[in-house]
Amino acid sequence: MMGRLKSDQGQLFYEFRLGAAVPEDHLVRKIDAALDLSWLRGELASHYASMGRPSIDPELMIRMLVVGYVFAIRSERLICREVQVNLAYRWFCRLGIEAAIPDHSAFSRARNERFREGDVFRHVFERVVEACIAAGLVGGEGFAVDASLIAADANKRRSIAGQDWRRDRDPARSSRAVKEYLATLEDTAWGAATEVVPKFVSPSDPAAQWTGAHKGPAFFACSDNYLIDMKFGVILDVEASRAIRQAEVGTAKTMIERTEERFGLKPERLAADTAYGSAPMLNWLVEKDIAPHIPVIDKSKREDGTFSRNDFRYDPTGDVYHCPGGKRLGTSGTAHEGKTLLYRASKLDCDVCPLKPQCCPKEPSRKIPRDVHERARDVARSFAGTEAFEQSRRERKKIEMRFAHLKRILRLGRLRLRGPRGAQDEFVLAAIAQNLRRLASLVARPPPAHAVYTA
Repeated sequence: MMGRLKSDQGQLFYEFRLGAAVPEDHLVRKIDAALDLSWLRGELASHYASMGRPSIDPELMIRMLVVGYVFAIRSERLICREVQVNLAYRWFCRLGIEAAIPDHSAFSRARNERFREGDVFRHVFERVVEACIAAGLVGGEGFAVDASLIAADANKRRSIAGQDWRRDRDPARSSRAVKEYLATLEDTAWGAATEVVPKFVSPSDPAAQWTGAHKGPAFFACSDNYLIDMKFGVILDVEASRAIRQAEVGTAKTMIERTEERFGLKPERLAADTAYGSAPMLNWLVEKDIAPHIPVIDKSKREDGTFSRNDFRYDPTGDVYHCPGGKRLGTSGTAHEGKTLLYRASKLDCDVCPLKPQCCPKEPSRKIPRDVHERARDVARSFAGTEAFEQSRRERKKIEMRFAHLKRILRLGRLRLRGPRGAQDEFVLAAIAQNLRRLASLVARPPPAHAVYTA
């Protein structure tokens, strides 16, 4: 028999529990169990006056932002609308069915003032990482580092030529994003990353780098840098930087040192792509006793058919090279530009050598450049092709999956906020969301018994 919707007068009284309307397996329940914000009010107490009109609860604002980034709601105005109508979001935010929703403008004020002054987003991120460590999701043996370009909120049509943008402008007459960038001119992740003048600069967001790294049309972007543990892909650190290699490599060092200081975690090995295979970076890792599972940047191979540096054998005992003809190449010990030692053969040896046409046909004698950090490069080369290196190469895909998840699931393919601090806030909030989703899925469905971390 076909049923019919009853349109009788409704009940006079209702009994309704918000928690009963949220399914037990809903993601907000799992995240709520993993997210502890009981410390937040004490952390921010010094940033609020002791009298006056009560402000919006900072925990409510953080919970609403977590909802936004976990469920890919890319606007604070939309977050407010979704929390208004979604019972699960209301329950997670500790809001009653009749509770008022904060205005979207309150988020901008809190983010630019109290939250940044107290570095709240960073503290929330670190607490979530600690929860992942406590749950056994961090092995601490192998880390991976990488960066991904995120388009900035900058328009090419409104950009100016790089040489026309002045760094000595008055901060008092500049926008918030410009002030933030001017404050980072000495920071190696931003203004001091390179002395090269970019082709174009966005007046609204000068921190954004004009780049064509994707081999397509160039665009303004910032780099999102991740340091992950390769056991389950937990993000251990996150940092924003300019979208150039020098800034990304310097940021990798910062994240490794900060992770060791904050969590006491120092990896045995670090996996990365060739962009991190420069001699200074490899030397830094070797000095920290971290095995660099990184392809070495090596441009010594010649394409003209003559002998390359690999055809010469280095003798560390005597600090000399031996050429294919058996002669020695020595060095004066002077490092040119502080980076390169030159090993020279004797002109008398080269003049009578039958291999000269294959060695130095256009030069009186052969010289071999050797980086001052070549020993670290040799250490990195020694790992290439080993089983451990191949395992790191496979596991490094987890960091690429984190970036794919960031752009496809969390929909952070373009920044909303401008300036170095705006990019940092967005990247940290997104990393919080990714770790919470990871923690919720793995704790609700425990990993295999053999993979459980034991302290």
